[in-house]
Amino acid sequence: MDVSIIIVNWNTCAILRDCLESVYQQTENLDFETIVIDNASSDDSVSMVREQFPQVRLIANQENRGFAAANNQGLEVASGRYVLLLNSDTIVLEGAIQKTVAFADQYPQAGVFGCRVLNPDRSLQQTCFMAPSLLNMLLSSSYLYKLFPSNRFFGRERMTWWQRDDQREVEVVTGCYLMVRGEALSQVGPLDEGFFMYGEETDWCCRFAHAGWKVLFTPEPQIIHLGGQSSRQVRAEMILQLRSGLLHFLKKHRSFPEYACACLLVSLWFALRVPYWFVRGVLRLKPESIELRTARVYLQGAVCSLFGWSALAMDRSPADSRSGQA
Repeated sequence: MDVSIIIVNWNTCAILRDCLESVYQQTENLDFETIVIDNASSDDSVSMVREQFPQVRLIANQENRGFAAANNQGLEVASGRYVLLLNSDTIVLEGAIQKTVAFADQYPQAGVFGCRVLNPDRSLQQTCFMAPSLLNMLLSSSYLYKLFPSNRFFGRERMTWWQRDDQREVEVVTGCYLMVRGEALSQVGPLDEGFFMYGEETDWCCRFAHAGWKVLFTPEPQIIHLGGQSSRQVRAEMILQLRSGLLHFLKKHRSFPEYACACLLVSLWFALRVPYWFVRGVLRLKPESIELRTARVYLQGAVCSLFGWSALAMDRSPADSRSGQA
């Protein structure tokens, strides 16, 4: 088996169908398997896969286990010499998967591979980035990278100056399309399930690098990524999970003083946004407006961040999930 394709899904039936169709239409001359893990969707995702794609190996969870845990379920049954984590909200273009496998075969010293990602209008989507640090958090929170996208200092975390048009070694490959060598996976192990969502691929890439495996990007394979099709359903709560994943990474990989400062910075990030959303909510004159809900969530984030990543991520209700969309 050349590659095992793992797709985690949560309530994205229509785009999951499009994703699977693109996989089977655009992948040739490879011995591959497709594994779909459904995180307790309430739509017709499970029945759609069973009826329209009987060749897919389907794992239907009775509860939402989160992105990392669901992918690990797929890793447990995968038999390919490569494993590809693929978002359900992606479209594979022009043989992208076999191109990535061919590229990976040329670089046995590399363990992780990413491809060029496009928006639906075929404009560039900036994927691959530097690993989080306190400096990168400060620069990202300032939004100066938006004002000076060509500046290598302000845009260092997101590498905003880079057009993703050349092959290079990177620190983090974005999880919407992330291929891993089986040999490297056996050494490094599965995703850290302490990341319910967001940050798990960052942690994984850093663990591969620490184990001596290169993380490579190649521009020739391309996919379309719609982005956030599950997480936008509960957007405010997703921001809590995003920030908790960031803090969890810093606690694992950075010094305690840096982690403590990051907790304060995240708390400040949330606190500064509470008045804006509260005023907007009051002006709407609706007690259950989305603006007031966002203000409450941000206030929760400001308080919980002071007690660390686990307090910020402690609510893992079925609504708080994603299908893998970054």
